[in-house]
Amino acid sequence: MLDPVSDLARLDGVPSAVASALAAVDLVLRDRHDRGVDHDLVAASLVRAARASAGLTGEPDRWLPGVLRLYTELAALSALIRVAPGQALARAHSLAARDLVSAEELGWLRSEPGVAARMVALEQLLTGRTTASAVLLGAVAHAEIAVVGPFGTGDGVVARAVEHMVLISAGVDPYGVISCEAGHLARRDAYAAALRAYRDGGAEGVRGWLLHCAAALADAAALVRGLPGSAPDSDLAST
Repeated sequence: MLDPVSDLARLDGVPSAVASALAAVDLVLRDRHDRGVDHDLVAASLVRAARASAGLTGEPDRWLPGVLRLYTELAALSALIRVAPGQALARAHSLAARDLVSAEELGWLRSEPGVAARMVALEQLLTGRTTASAVLLGAVAHAEIAVVGPFGTGDGVVARAVEHMVLISAGVDPYGVISCEAGHLARRDAYAAALRAYRDGGAEGVRGWLLHCAAALADAAALVRGLPGSAPDSDLAST
């Protein structure tokens, strides 16, 4: 069986970056285990994630209602993302883009050549088995949706939600308290540049994107613990 994500896990610097991100997440989860699951914290974390994702659209006021609507169903969609990813993506888009596109467009892929084939490949990746960390699987799923733009509107919102779903589904962040979206917002300029490099930069671009996602996740974990992240701007602290 092909395992392309596992191949990516061997790129230079990626194993150590993933290990650092997982160590940062584990500190949060150990703290949650010792103190018990705080449902208020989970709710606040999902709101933080939604606000961060809406902020990355460049039109936060326009997108925030739909993104909040999507994140209220994030746990349920996380149970679908590895078994029926097409269904999860369609539902995510329908929730986020409601009132922003016509009802006929909600949850439907664009008809442009190559879009459907690329999404089928992503579905196979999500439903397949891999030995790689879910940090990398979520990062690849995020990038594929963001750069392909399967819906034409709100693709970035769906992409970021899918990364979060993968982390929850895999048990990396079972409670959903790590707002990886906030980590991306904290690295806003690097986020956009890394996505462009993923699209245009070959293997080195993919490597750069994976490193970015691992660092963003570590920053998001630091935010939960009330620690400063390593991101160069101040969005992390204000999210």
